[in-house]
Parts: sequence; structure tokens; C-alpha cells
Amino acid sequence: MSGFIHKLLIAWFVLLLSACGQSSDSTPIPASSAKLQVLATFSILADITREIGGERVQVDSLVAANQDSHVFAPTPQDVKKITQAQVLVSNGLGYEGWLARLEQATEFKGKIIVASDGMSALPKPNHGEMGHDHDHSAQFDPHAWHDPTIVQTIYVRNIVAGLSQADPAGADYYQKRGQAYSAQIAQLTANIQKEVANIPPEQRKVVTSHDAFNYFARAFGITFLAPQGVSTESESSAKAIAQLSEQIKHEHIKALFFENISNPKMMAQLTQETGVKIGGKLYSDALSNADEPAPTYLEMMQYNAKTLVEGMR
Repeated sequence: MSGFIHKLLIAWFVLLLSACGQSSDSTPIPASSAKLQVLATFSILADITREIGGERVQVDSLVAANQDSHVFAPTPQDVKKITQAQVLVSNGLGYEGWLARLEQATEFKGKIIVASDGMSALPKPNHGEMGHDHDHSAQFDPHAWHDPTIVQTIYVRNIVAGLSQADPAGADYYQKRGQAYSAQIAQLTANIQKEVANIPPEQRKVVTSHDAFNYFARAFGITFLAPQGVSTESESSAKAIAQLSEQIKHEHIKALFFENISNPKMMAQLTQETGVKIGGKLYSDALSNADEPAPTYLEMMQYNAKTLVEGMR
């Protein structure tokens, strides 16, 4: 289905909702007994927002746990979620390439919070022969949440400010919860640094499915290699995989990891060619379900760090 036809279908659905009396023209601040209706673009951002918003917010997510935001295709139900939201929280940095069209189609009138506003982003990695990224418009690596210090200082600040603007009566509440959450993130960062310090620097090399961990790499001194670019829509050629296979052998890399949003076949091929075993599953662009090991941002980061350290060891 062409993008134009898809947009027309979305617009038609919005008109149908309006005809039924579900208009998005106003976003009233909730009474003290009501909760602010907040919609985040993906599960990680939803959890961070939920931690800050506490009892004053009802947070939903467009892209669910274990789902891939890079290939997300909005449904009529997603359109309905936006029309009912009072606040929309996005990551920014080109991560949600589909969001601007969705906002335009729904004529969203609520408060928009861009969690990454004001940060200094890493440039999009240039893979050259290592893969071809379809998202030519992206200039930056959007996966900033993998550096917990950025979440602590930038994401929390922007979400606190945005929720306070949408719900002024809760400003002090959001500020206090933001401070408490920031303290938890600071402790998380210290814990990860301590765990990684047990691995000699020359052993801190791993291979993952796609380029989602550059901020983690910078924060904790680990080298990540990936056959795909920053988007899972990237193509990995046979030549690229062969080059990576040779690099794994040459540099004696001990750890290969697949991601919860990626097809593990590519990593299985590398394992077969190199003899290096899969070190485990990492959570990159989405949280896990509640019965899995990474249902919150803090748990995801701690789990990823532990899994990486065990694999590198």
C-alpha cells in the first residue's frame, strides 16, 4: 500500500471518529480526580514517563513491548490513541520517522514532549560496506536512552517540564518524582560502571544485531560491532557479513548477541562461521513483557549490562 493511500485511510478514520463525537480539538487539563492521558511512542519511553508521572498520569504506548519502532506501521487503533491523548511523548532525533505524518493526519492539538530536546547527539554511524540504511534523512543516532546519564539529565528534565506544563497543578509532584527517579538512574550508572570495570579493556568487544548501542559504548567503554545500521530496515550484504566474520576471528571477539526486536538468523550465521557462541539476548529498542527480565527501563539497563559482562568474560 502506498504511503499516500495509507495517509488517506488514516484521515478517513479520523473523520469517522469526529463524526462520532470523538474530536481531538481540545485537550483539557484533568480534574484532580482524573488522570492526564499520555501517549508515548514506544515502550521504553512510556516506562520513563510513567515513573515520572506516577498517579497523576495514564500512560499508553504506540509501539508495544518486544516490538520494533523502526518498522512500525500505525493502525486505526493507533490513530484513536492519538486522538484521545492530551500529551504525546516522543524520542526525537529521527527515531520515529512515521510520527510527523501521523500527527498531521490526526491534527493532534495536545502537548508534545520531545525527550531528547537539547542534547548533543552522536552522528549516525557510517557503515560503508557494512550495510545500507534506508533512512537517508536520519543524521543522528537516536538510541540515546542507552546512556543512562542522558536519560537522567535530559529525558527526565524534558518530561518533567512537559507534564508540568500540561498539568500545572502537578508540577511539584512531577519535580519530586523526577528527582527521585534521577537518583535511581545515577545508582544504576554506578552499578554498570562497576560491573564493566571487571572486564579488561581489550576484551570489551561484542557483536549485536543492529547499531543500537553506540551511546552505551561511549558511556561504558565497550566496542560494539553490528552488521546492520541504526535502523533494523538496513540491509546487510553477504560481503558485509563476511567482513564482520573475519573481524570477529581476527580480534578474538568472544560475544555475539541478538536483540529482542531482531531476527536471530543473521547472528546464527555468524556463529556458524566463527564458532563464537551466542552470548544472550539484549533489549535494545523495546522493553520485555512483564514476565521477562526487562519490563522497565532500569531493569532493562541492568539486565543488558549483566548479560554483556557475562558474554565478554
